[in-house]
Amino acid sequence: MSAIFEQLFAKYPDLQPCRDAVWQAYEAMEASFRRGGKMLLAGNGGSAADCEHVVGELMKGFMLKRTLPPAERDKMLIHGEEGTYIADRLQGALPAISLVSQSGLSTAFINDVAADMAVAQQVYGYGRPEDTLVVFSTSGNSANVVRAVQVAKSLGMTTIGLTGRTGGRLKQLCDIAVCVPYDGTPDIQERHLPIYHTLCMMLEEAFFA
Repeated sequence: MSAIFEQLFAKYPDLQPCRDAVWQAYEAMEASFRRGGKMLLAGNGGSAADCEHVVGELMKGFMLKRTLPPAERDKMLIHGEEGTYIADRLQGALPAISLVSQSGLSTAFINDVAADMAVAQQVYGYGRPEDTLVVFSTSGNSANVVRAVQVAKSLGMTTIGLTGRTGGRLKQLCDIAVCVPYDGTPDIQERHLPIYHTLCMMLEEAFFA
């Protein structure tokens, strides 16, 4: 297994009960990107911020320099000197979309239709079978997140949940549930961060090393 993966549990031995689930999450994410899929993410409050954080690590260089491969650089050179400037500054990306960022759509759907369906509507619009939906919920019972997972499963997407000790509804609904062994919201969120940092580093290593 990856040295990055092993470092997670050396640094956070309390996460050892999550070991198999974290590895399964990595394998599912890698397989999705290999198929040309993308990652959709959803959560509420601090977990919404986690979604934005993950997108920031996947869509640009994180720990490695992601220089464009020659074939991709050549596509930019149709713009002459400006093409060289563009090619020198673009970085390899793993496509990820934070569903908490669509404020206009979300507020319209919450007002006009149903609050618990606002994220699910985006999953329906964006989601394809080759994609993954990654959701964060410390209780595992957030209604809008649960609805999003239900729609994703109906579309044939892989669903991954990061939650707390009991897992709530997400433990049974998600294909893979990473249930950190804590009960308090701050404790759970503090353990989610090193897990998704590890997953992002492993994915970066797989695609850009």
